[in-house]
Amino acid sequence: MGIMHRQVFLNYLKRLVLLSGPQREALHQALSKTEREDPVGRLGDIATRPESCPHCHAEAGSLRPWGQSHGLPRYRCHCCHRTCNPLTGTALAHLRRREWWLDYSQALIDGVSLRAAARRCNIDKNTAFLWRHRFLKQAASHRPAHESGIVEADETFFLESFKGQRNLSRPARQRGGVGKTRGTGPDQIAVLVVRDRTGQTADFRLEKLDAPHVIAVLRPLVDPDAVLCTDGASLYKTFARQSGITHRAINVQQGRRVIEGAFHIQNVNAYDSRLKTWIRRFHGVATKYLDNYLGWRRLLERERDHLTPALCLREASGRYLMQQLTQT
Repeated sequence: MGIMHRQVFLNYLKRLVLLSGPQREALHQALSKTEREDPVGRLGDIATRPESCPHCHAEAGSLRPWGQSHGLPRYRCHCCHRTCNPLTGTALAHLRRREWWLDYSQALIDGVSLRAAARRCNIDKNTAFLWRHRFLKQAASHRPAHESGIVEADETFFLESFKGQRNLSRPARQRGGVGKTRGTGPDQIAVLVVRDRTGQTADFRLEKLDAPHVIAVLRPLVDPDAVLCTDGASLYKTFARQSGITHRAINVQQGRRVIEGAFHIQNVNAYDSRLKTWIRRFHGVATKYLDNYLGWRRLLERERDHLTPALCLREASGRYLMQQLTQT
């Protein structure tokens, strides 16, 4: 930019303060529209060449440029001779309105309702619902592979919900409602939460709260040299005995909450409390989608203040998890 052009530009900037409120809003909309005219550019690194062929899983070097398709670069695999784009095989494939994905990612970070997200992104509420679970599909499977050190485990319960279904075997409840039983009743869904002192958190929706199901999820997760802290439930004792893991049982009913100054389950209980408080805003979560909401909360806890719309998109596309796997 030449000197004269730069000076003219600076003069325009100085005169922006003279604009009225409606004029500023019109200018903001015009600039936003210009930015959204390049939706692929807004997608960042998820619009670049995939890490591997989504069809035959050949290395990225086998993917050769093959023109464009629907605004995305297309590649042809040298091994299987099939074509793909950066979103092929991901949860974001075939979704439209890509210029609004970053805005929707911010709505997920803010935890707003479907209708609020739809208004924010100028889409229908049914589209907002589809996007929510497409964006969260990858997060639902993103759990730590191992937990070490002092590992706390405890179960929490969510009321079984058929939200969104037409044919129910019982009278419908309003906005979440209250179940007939508490704790381990037949209308309660057990979720096992496992968390170590570094903050790594894994949770699992259990088909049944018994020793075989608990052992099946804890055995590959908890390192052999870890110390497992739980309540006094016998199923954890069974797992510790079969796996040879050091176990510290906290008998809360007797008023003991800490053993030897370091062993307790307050960390995992605090996470359960935050999870329940956060999920209450949705007025009942359909059981079929519960895993997605659990993954959503783990994502928020894992990234905390570092979570951005761009990172949320990378998580949804699987790029974030793939990068972590290649770095370990």
